[in-house]
Amino acid sequence: MRPYHQIPIFECGEPLIKIPLELFAVESPHPYEKLGAPYGDRSPYYLRQSVIENLLQAQNYLNILHPNWHIQIFDAYRPIAVQQFMVDYSFAQAVQDRGLTEVELLPNQRQEIWQAVYEIWAVPSLDEKTPPPHSTGAAVDVTLVDDAGQIINMGSPIDEMSERSHPDYYANSDDSEAQKYHAYRQLLRDVMLKAGFQRNPREWWHFSVGDQMWAWLNNQSNPGNPVAARYGRLLMHLEDLTLLTRQ
Repeated sequence: MRPYHQIPIFECGEPLIKIPLELFAVESPHPYEKLGAPYGDRSPYYLRQSVIENLLQAQNYLNILHPNWHIQIFDAYRPIAVQQFMVDYSFAQAVQDRGLTEVELLPNQRQEIWQAVYEIWAVPSLDEKTPPPHSTGAAVDVTLVDDAGQIINMGSPIDEMSERSHPDYYANSDDSEAQKYHAYRQLLRDVMLKAGFQRNPREWWHFSVGDQMWAWLNNQSNPGNPVAARYGRLLMHLEDLTLLTRQ
């Protein structure tokens, strides 16, 4: 369990709706769909209704600072089945990147790789008390696109399994390029936090509002006024039910 899983969830029942993609930048086709991730009857570009309203606020704040820049939505809603697919895919990629095959992994190697995977990916839990953030429809992975339509270099790609993914990785560097990376990460953080989001302490791209992580981060900074989560895991899809029957 992650620390934020101790936060209680009081599901508000708010609907999951389609993000108005014309107001944002977007990668098409979706990177996980290209890999074969099983989204079923919902696309990845859905969020809870109020979360979309917060995201629109963040886009407006960005436009004040940088006219014609856009928030690019990399990923949003993620069924449990997709979470499982991406966890398995990331494990296989990490094995391959190390020049190994899964059958030859030693126990300590397997443990090290799984630990690296779960530094980035939430456990695809079917427990209603411990939902992956993206499976609640309250979390979104984002980056920035400039007025020329170019994706801003943040110093590491989204989903990279390394310390470069940590938001403040470049904070104390004297290198001019590294300082740019940190400044852009801070810009993204500032517009998202001003709109009510909280940022995952391990990932510069992951923001949420209303889920357990958001509540936990709020309570860390404001312990005198604790809040609970209002978004839990959405109703299971057929693919998630298939996962459940396998366990």
